[in-house]
Amino acid sequence: MRSTPDPTLDQAVHDDQDAMRLALDQAAAAAAAGEVPVGAILTRGGRVIARGHNAPVARHDPTAHAEIIALRAAARRLGNYRLDDCTLYVTLEPCAMCVGAMLHARLARVVYGAPDPKTGAAGGAINLFADARLNHQTVVQGGVLAEESSALLRAFFKARRANPAPLREDALRTPDRAFADLPGYPWSPHYVADLPALAGLRLHYLDEGPAEAPLTWLCLHGNPSWSYLYRHMIPVFTAAGHRVVAPDLIGFGKSDKPKKEDFHGFCRHRQILLELIEYLDLQRVVLVVQDWGGLLGLTLPMAAPGRYGGLLAMNTLLATGDAPLPGGFLAWREMCAARPTFGIGRLLARGNPQLGAAECAAYDAPFPDAGHRAATRAFPARVPEQAHDEGAATSRQARTFWRTAWQGRSLMVIGAADPVLGEPVMRALHADIRGCPEPWVLPQAGHFVPEHAGVDIARRALRHFAP
Repeated sequence: MRSTPDPTLDQAVHDDQDAMRLALDQAAAAAAAGEVPVGAILTRGGRVIARGHNAPVARHDPTAHAEIIALRAAARRLGNYRLDDCTLYVTLEPCAMCVGAMLHARLARVVYGAPDPKTGAAGGAINLFADARLNHQTVVQGGVLAEESSALLRAFFKARRANPAPLREDALRTPDRAFADLPGYPWSPHYVADLPALAGLRLHYLDEGPAEAPLTWLCLHGNPSWSYLYRHMIPVFTAAGHRVVAPDLIGFGKSDKPKKEDFHGFCRHRQILLELIEYLDLQRVVLVVQDWGGLLGLTLPMAAPGRYGGLLAMNTLLATGDAPLPGGFLAWREMCAARPTFGIGRLLARGNPQLGAAECAAYDAPFPDAGHRAATRAFPARVPEQAHDEGAATSRQARTFWRTAWQGRSLMVIGAADPVLGEPVMRALHADIRGCPEPWVLPQAGHFVPEHAGVDIARRALRHFAP
């Protein structure tokens, strides 16, 4: 079956700009089809012999870049995979895959439009063309109609961002409408963006109750939850006249979402929390931790012991790097790596069947798409496992603090049905906390303990930590 004739083929081109305009037409066709707008044409003797545009989505083919499609079409037309008297024009600097194909084809010349500093292999990220060890050298020229090519790309991605007002190129902000009418979460947001460790990002926190309250409950959530986890406990504390501060870690909840996983380092997140505590000048603090709230939070009091009078710990650990991580956690980490966009609401529902659909949806609310989920992908791998891992030395120092220097009261609540950080893990942590009474074990509670018995835990904590 013959395909529909293409008027572009055999068209004469007079110079590089003339040829690049035809490649831009191909890029526009890609955008119209919902593909990233990159287009390419191949010329021989001043005439177009092939063209192509990005089509990996439509073809379910990761190799279906504009350049590869054009190379294949030219090779079929000429009956030869060697294209040593041809020039390829492409609107975006080619990637390593495409450069490799161009070198195999023995192209005489490659001309591209916009540079690509992230994945470009013609000088943007690397320059494969410049390696003298290769047995073919292709002449390369970049920057032809670069602004026109860049404009197409910018327009394409701007229209597709989940965030209609992106705060900057490296981060997203979940739209406020995603948090409208969340069940059991009526509190007004507070934001801070001028802490040095935030690097200009905006951190959200709840701050309820009087500043001079007899106790301040600093509630730190874990992964993949956010301050919504503490909605059952907060009203109990505030009704007693106490203050509650519940931040959302960067990448979670209403806080900004860096796009890159490598933003999420143990030390950076710890430093943000330390700076927030100083910024708010928190005093008479009861530290409330669960999951990563403890991995980070248990390292905080040793930096300023005078601020803290209590610890309420629920299903968490100190990862010191000198003891094996729990098998349940290792299984969790493997699952996260295999399914990086797992359903957070569904995860909560499995362990907490009492949750309604709207409550499960509230846990999904901060993450409207995969782009917002760099933190949930990164955090499992950030738990220190070896002695030299980031955060391990700090965690060992914290263990020494809790064993020998802690002067406050402690309360431990264990969700015994947790397969990740259940009773054996918590018993080991209990042994490291000086003066901690026998834990309160909840046989039916899973990992997210505040969801199972938040009100009862808060009431018991009020009695235990009463000034």
